[in-house]
Amino acid sequence: MKLSKKNLNPLLYVVILCTLAGSFAWFVLEIIFTSMGFPFSLSTGQIGFDIEIVSFYLNVNPGTVLGIASGFFVFKAI
Repeated sequence: MKLSKKNLNPLLYVVILCTLAGSFAWFVLEIIFTSMGFPFSLSTGQIGFDIEIVSFYLNVNPGTVLGIASGFFVFKAI
């Protein structure tokens, strides 16, 4: 699908969903490898915002970057 003003919202939804899925998948992989005896962590600190009513944080890791890239590929394949 080509990017246009009309389909910008679906692109953002797909990229955000893939980003969250990639972050979660990498987190699960870190837990699995740590439980197998191979401790490693490639995550950075929390990135996000905090206003007094709402706060949102995301741990950035290689899964996040792979999720963003896969979001664009999925959107292009649609």
